[in-house]
Amino acid sequence: MIYVSREHLRPRNVRAVVFDTRWRGLDPAQVHGYLDLVADELDRLQRELVTAHTEAERIRQALRQWQSRQARGGYGRSGAPNNRWSR
Repeated sequence: MIYVSREHLRPRNVRAVVFDTRWRGLDPAQVHGYLDLVADELDRLQRELVTAHTEAERIRQALRQWQSRQARGGYGRSGAPNNRWSR
């Protein structure tokens, strides 16, 4: 049976799929070998996606902090401009 669901496709789903057998069908070793490649690529892409989401959240938080400092006039507790390029 081919995997069909509204859930996200996971590498384990690709590796666990079982196809119906047909006379003169495809070579099962080739099919499973290709499915392993697909599952490995899917796994890599999911790891990259998690990394990208983590980095995006870090950037959003840094932007919020920067915006908060700018909203306060760009000055820190010392009263000096909160800008490393200011003299």
